[in-house]
Amino acid sequence: MKNTPVFTKIPQNPQDPEYLKALSVMSPFEIKSALIKMADKKARLSTDTFLNAGRGNPNWLLTHPRKAFFLLGQFAMEESERDLYDDNNGIAASPTQDGIADRFKKFLYVNRDRTGAKVLAEFYQHAIADLGADPDEFVYELVDGICGDHYPTPDRILKYTEVICREYLRWAMGGRDDMSQYDLFATEGATAGMCYTFTSLKENYLLNRGDKIALFTPCFTPYLEIPHLREFGLEVVNISANDTEKDGYHTWQYPKEEIDKLRDPSVKAVCITNPSNPPSVCMDPEVLAQLVDVVKNDNPHLMIITDDVYGTFIEGFRSLMYELPYNTLCLYSYSKYFGATGWRMAVMALRHDKNVFDDLIAALPEERKEELNKRYSSMSMDVSKLRFIDRVVADSRLVALNHTAGLSTPQQIQMALFSSYAYLHRNELQPALIGLVQKRLNDLWKGTGIELQPDPYRAGYYSEFDMMLWGRKLYGDDFAEWLNKNYQPLDAVVRLASETAIVLLNGDGFDGPKWSVRTSLANLDSDAYMRIGEAIRGVLEKYHEEYIEVTKK
Repeated sequence: MKNTPVFTKIPQNPQDPEYLKALSVMSPFEIKSALIKMADKKARLSTDTFLNAGRGNPNWLLTHPRKAFFLLGQFAMEESERDLYDDNNGIAASPTQDGIADRFKKFLYVNRDRTGAKVLAEFYQHAIADLGADPDEFVYELVDGICGDHYPTPDRILKYTEVICREYLRWAMGGRDDMSQYDLFATEGATAGMCYTFTSLKENYLLNRGDKIALFTPCFTPYLEIPHLREFGLEVVNISANDTEKDGYHTWQYPKEEIDKLRDPSVKAVCITNPSNPPSVCMDPEVLAQLVDVVKNDNPHLMIITDDVYGTFIEGFRSLMYELPYNTLCLYSYSKYFGATGWRMAVMALRHDKNVFDDLIAALPEERKEELNKRYSSMSMDVSKLRFIDRVVADSRLVALNHTAGLSTPQQIQMALFSSYAYLHRNELQPALIGLVQKRLNDLWKGTGIELQPDPYRAGYYSEFDMMLWGRKLYGDDFAEWLNKNYQPLDAVVRLASETAIVLLNGDGFDGPKWSVRTSLANLDSDAYMRIGEAIRGVLEKYHEEYIEVTKK
């Protein structure tokens, strides 16, 4: 069966084994399209409510920094209209820097009762008093940036935006009092950053066809797919958390024998989602300590790429960028915490003074260096001093268009406002957002009738329910063997869609347990999750009822 008919024509019986077999080779995000059609049809033909908990798009957003953004836009228009070329058609000159900070303060005073003005005043005061920004230069960056009338300069990230985002990232990633300087590259989401990183690793001969790369699994599906693409052709070593259990529950931590796979120095890089997706659990201190030991003693040149977007949903989260700063390139997206998937905003962070990526480039054979000198010669008279992160920026525009690289400046200004607001209000905002997802998580598991054990390393942004593990625990080994023999794992999410109008994703599409289903706790109101939990348990009970009827046990 070809891919296209999977979406254009769903069979009368969507549980048809041949249809499920064709569906199972696709990404869970593509399977979702078929599940949505099934669920929508069920909702239209019944009293069931269509519930889509398949994708992690949050149904919240932070209004205060957005109000600040839009009010800042009003000030920027006033600044532009100080010098008009054509009043009738609204053609104005670009804003000027001289005296702009005083005019900004007057504007904030006039609008002092508005929420956006209060956020902007706090933002301005923090940047000037605490971060040492020059008043006119800082406000001009905001105004010029939100107008979007110049190319991003510097192209990697705007000057003060980097300072502000760096401060937030240090807090969000558990840097605490570590003031190590990280260079940031603002990208169109963390996935763009991952694509750019892989491209530059290839172009700079840090990863070559046939090289080994490790993936911590379960993980975000595209990261499973990228190494196998024709342009990379990498050999993948899986570091799996699927089999770790405690008291019948998955812990989603990585066993020692899995981490030890990284001791092999032929494993050149590792790609990590931390907290994981979909289990949504971060590495505990024991796993972090073992990983540090592996790198320090056996694989000191291991390149670590970590996507830590869910870290802010765990109080006290600690990123590898602070555990193994020399080896780690960190990607952080603003999509989830700020309810901003549509903004496409993220940063790539790499230690400024010394990192493994720059050192490996410096150690390349001379013939490789000569090739790279030609590739990047339009950017620098001394390519040897061109850092990896700046090569990533250039490669994002095929080098030739480096002068037009960079995230759009209005996006960067909103990113700075998000960063400052979340940092300054961290003691109120983080508990509120954590509480929001934890309430939904607890409602989901309450619906299943199974008690969820507390876990300080669980973010709760997603939850993965392993039908096989719980089927075995609730109904015994014979039932589990019967289920696995008579049904395909994808049958569970198809049943949920076609029989209850609920869309979840198949966990095996993330290299999770084959019979697991992933629920996003981000995109529905809390009362929906009790029903989803009941539906998950209902599907498992129907399997058991059929098992009793067929086997007469």
